[in-house]
Amino acid sequence: MNNRRKNGVFAAIRMAAASHHLLTAGTILCVAASVAASLLPPLLLARIINHLTAGLPLTFLAVLLYFGSLALEGVLSSAQESLLVLFGQKMPHALRSEMSKKLTLLPASTLVAQNPGEVAARFSGDVDTVEALFTSGIISMVADACRIISIMAVIAVKNTGLALILLLVLPLFAVFTRHVQKRMLAAQLDNRRAVAAVSGQVPETLHNIRTIRALGLETYMERRYDRCIGESYSAMERTNFYDAIYSPVVLVLNAVVVGIVMLLSASGNAVVLNLFGMSVGTSVAVINYISRIFAPIESLGMEIQTIQSAMAGVKRIDAFLAQPERVIAEEQKTAARGQVELSHVTFGYGEKPVMCDFSMTVGQGEQVTLVGRTGAGKSTVFKLLLGLYQPQAGTVTIGGVDASAIADRERRTCIGCVEQHFSRVPGTVLEQITLSDPQITDEMAHRAAELAGIDTAIQALPDGYDTVCTEGMFSQGEWQLLSIARAVAADPAVLLLDEITANLDAETEARVLEALRRASEGRTVLSVSHRIYENLGSRTVEIKT
Repeated sequence: MNNRRKNGVFAAIRMAAASHHLLTAGTILCVAASVAASLLPPLLLARIINHLTAGLPLTFLAVLLYFGSLALEGVLSSAQESLLVLFGQKMPHALRSEMSKKLTLLPASTLVAQNPGEVAARFSGDVDTVEALFTSGIISMVADACRIISIMAVIAVKNTGLALILLLVLPLFAVFTRHVQKRMLAAQLDNRRAVAAVSGQVPETLHNIRTIRALGLETYMERRYDRCIGESYSAMERTNFYDAIYSPVVLVLNAVVVGIVMLLSASGNAVVLNLFGMSVGTSVAVINYISRIFAPIESLGMEIQTIQSAMAGVKRIDAFLAQPERVIAEEQKTAARGQVELSHVTFGYGEKPVMCDFSMTVGQGEQVTLVGRTGAGKSTVFKLLLGLYQPQAGTVTIGGVDASAIADRERRTCIGCVEQHFSRVPGTVLEQITLSDPQITDEMAHRAAELAGIDTAIQALPDGYDTVCTEGMFSQGEWQLLSIARAVAADPAVLLLDEITANLDAETEARVLEALRRASEGRTVLSVSHRIYENLGSRTVEIKT
């Protein structure tokens, strides 16, 4: 397995940051400059007030420096936010790209077991939280932490007593923050699970809508959906509660600390004044700094929520990226061609095997129809030949080559499959045949369409092969002819036919079978059907459980 994928989310993020090194460096420098600039205005204001209380005149340069420092702080703060947004947008792009690669590398058994709604939620909602981790999360949190430390250092120099009070208050506040953090994380995880369940409910309802309406299960499905929504709302309410109490606590602490310092600095006790005494200008700066130190602390609370939400998403994405990948076969010098053989194959999707010690040989150029009761394993034979699954025992070979060892790039030239329903992809009619495979030229696609008997219908379209494919542009029989063209475009040695005439009328079926007769010449053909294709000259092989 590729180490980059094995390491998960943060490995992909590190690579993205490294690939945009100028943006990364610019963001870090801008954050550091913004923190430093935030310390200047109170210091300059204290100097101005001290000069005024001493009877010295206010100079234009002092005013210019003060307002210039405010402008600089605003510009750097704005630049920081802009760079964080730009930097944050690069991260989800890299992460979605990594997840897309992972999706193509998962075994068929893993993909079948996936909840489509949950997978979609990981690509959308979970990745969006990772973007928030950078735009308003971890980097902002580091910047605020540096701002707090810098302000504490300045306060320690200006007012030792205040620094001691803050050293007593901040650890207590950190304990409170940690308590809120734990509760928020639990609520965020619960919400993620509930949202995934809601996302999965919608496609499930659409997929089974006929059954739901036929059996009158609308109310039952509504109750299931409402229960999932309710669990999500409950989790969000807990998150909102902790978020609501956090900000008031910060504001109260701010007011209490300012009040205590002002009272102590106004006392006449020499010992107290030694710790808390300060000039008028310094007192103004200290009050300003107190507000500035609690503002980032309040922001930290919001950023903690963002980070906890993001970490919940990171855990789910990491679990997705950590799934075992299928074995990628190396390309062979020549494509596998020749007889198809299943030798003593045992296979099952769960604990109960579908096939036990099954053997079958189909010679090169021979045509065979697989028969057997439902669930006997007819379609399973196709899945094994296509390399989607590996047998638990025995071997499955095409031309002496293990079916699972055929490289992805070579598989289409070895084996083609015509399914009962055509799977349309976005794009033109030509792209329905080529599937954007660079190995399939336009000439090969046209030849395959002619062989399947669909070329005339395509040429009659407004833009011919370049016509954008839509749902109702072909009849059901023509879709099947297009499926045949797609299957034979790469001139495969083996052709699999899976109940392709099950839903066709007699006239359309005759047309499709004639196209199959032409497409089957010189190929090894295996078909699954309830009726024998006599005009294809096929023999019958019965599959028993």
